[in-house]
Amino acid sequence: MGAFMTSEILDILIVGAGLSGIGAAVHFTKRCPGKSFAIVEGRERLGGTWDLFKYPGIRSDSDMHTLGYNFKPWTARKAIADAPSILTYLNETVDEYGLRDKIRFNRKVVEASWSSAEALWTVTLNHSDGSSSTIKCNFLHMCSGYYDYREGHNPDFPGKDDFSGKIVHPQFWPEDMDYTGKKVVVIGSGATAVTLVPSMADTAAHVTMLQRSPTYIVSLPGEDKFALGLRKFLPSKLAYLFTRWKNVLWGLFTFNLARTKPEAFKKRLLGMVKEEMGPEVDMTHFTPNYNPWDQRLCLVPDSDLFTAIKSGKASIATDHIDKFTRNGILLKSGKILEADIVVTATGLKILTGGSAEIEVDGEPVIFGEKINYKGVMFSGVPNFGMTMGYTNASWTLKADLTSEYVCRLINFMDKNGTSIATPTLPKDRTIGSEPMLDFSSGYVQRAIKDLPKQGDRKPWRLNQNYPKDIVNLRHKAIDDGVMAFSKPVSTPDHSGDSVAAEEAVIA
Repeated sequence: MGAFMTSEILDILIVGAGLSGIGAAVHFTKRCPGKSFAIVEGRERLGGTWDLFKYPGIRSDSDMHTLGYNFKPWTARKAIADAPSILTYLNETVDEYGLRDKIRFNRKVVEASWSSAEALWTVTLNHSDGSSSTIKCNFLHMCSGYYDYREGHNPDFPGKDDFSGKIVHPQFWPEDMDYTGKKVVVIGSGATAVTLVPSMADTAAHVTMLQRSPTYIVSLPGEDKFALGLRKFLPSKLAYLFTRWKNVLWGLFTFNLARTKPEAFKKRLLGMVKEEMGPEVDMTHFTPNYNPWDQRLCLVPDSDLFTAIKSGKASIATDHIDKFTRNGILLKSGKILEADIVVTATGLKILTGGSAEIEVDGEPVIFGEKINYKGVMFSGVPNFGMTMGYTNASWTLKADLTSEYVCRLINFMDKNGTSIATPTLPKDRTIGSEPMLDFSSGYVQRAIKDLPKQGDRKPWRLNQNYPKDIVNLRHKAIDDGVMAFSKPVSTPDHSGDSVAAEEAVIA
């Protein structure tokens, strides 16, 4: 174990220097200008997802006019952007707001312990050089995403060790991977798989997407003609605002249509596939066994997946794996898929709060037992925010509102002379609970028992609705009778030493 450095004390600590963390830092800079803050990042570079993933074609799975920040217009031509373009956007944001000296790289949060006596979190960090340090902060804002950076979901396929080729997970793509002229099988049917297949098909001998069951796939133009048209005669901020709201409202309309008229919506989605692929297409490969938006729709820009399949460079196999063989994969149907490379695009492993141990006054926080408050905080956990995006819209829409709410909360406490804010359940705990994410996707179902719950009423219930959350997080009263405000009190014991006493609750 390396050296242990003494702690500093900050007002706010942001965990994660990805899309959410950098956005949060801008909001704190603008809305809480007197507050000290830092960003700690476990990796050596900023960017989070957009720097970690290196697989071919890595891009956004939603449009950048809603995945971009509400304070910084997306001005590149491509609305469905690749990772390098998104990293450029993030670096521009960091430089525009002077945030580089706020980011502490190679510092991984391993523990965070709240003390009501101090009204402080003590956050323990492991450094890449083997040393450790602590930072104390009044408010801990987790922007570390929702999945495990250390490992993806890797099913234990029978016979995997018998395979003579390469097996790679997209989360850990080798820099020297050469698939030129190779036969590739991509296992999966989600956003990663539908990105990989057309990207690899250009140079591989052939790419097969092997799926247990289909996903709804929708093609959208890579460029937004509406946005490009507006930019010709409107300032970039105004053009961005109009495009953003056009996309938000269209997304809400289609989501609600899918929920209220699932059969009609399903028929339209499948009809669009037939229009792309032609009347002879085998719709077995494109017809899911669930309703639209029970899982997230897969977006493909400019029909690239459909084009790759029609060209003969790619194909889809809908089947189950029996076992790996020396030269490929034997399917339950008896068919063999020959492969030089197998890509296991089998999903992510979800984490809440990263891999850190969280405790409040010595008691471990078990997130699976907590109720979500306004999609930002959790029952019984003081001064702790977490960014979680929407399941039916772009992540950053919710990330921006989450940071805005945390700023409002901190400013409210300053104004009223309190330093602790705790979402508090009724004493009789009459709030019903249900899963926080209403999704049948495998990555959600595998983690469901460990995820926080949502309640059966406001403010414990998630909206999954951006306009409603604007009202809820930007405008509704901070002091809502559910958030308990308090401050620490120290009382001397009989020996003259200072010991923590009860919190004084501010009415």
